[in-house]
Amino acid sequence: MFRCVRIWTGDDDSSFFEEGLIALSPVPGGDFFSDELSVTTTSFRETRPGGKLAWHTAPVRQLVVTLSGTLEFETREGQHFQLATGDVLLAEDTVGSGHSWRIIDDQPWRRVYIVLAPDAYVPFKSLK
Repeated sequence: MFRCVRIWTGDDDSSFFEEGLIALSPVPGGDFFSDELSVTTTSFRETRPGGKLAWHTAPVRQLVVTLSGTLEFETREGQHFQLATGDVLLAEDTVGSGHSWRIIDDQPWRRVYIVLAPDAYVPFKSLK
């Protein structure tokens, strides 16, 4: 299973998050597979160690897959969560007060942005 943190905008325009997983199903050969996702673009980005980004919203609904680095995210409500190598962020807070992040280890943050098609289904399963 892939750890996934979903961040979204609540009715009060604040960003909130919940931890979960990307749901996978077994397939022949012993592997596990997710449903296919409808996407529009994919890009790669790297930020040097010590990097940070002040308050912002996600530019679009997207998945962000961390390839290296450890980050701490914060909402304006003071909630914190971390992402590490292999984690997936489901960024859905495209409006509102947003979130900030900072790299908290000595590695660059290497990631893949996967922009979701409008109304794309993501097999996110909350741990709640």
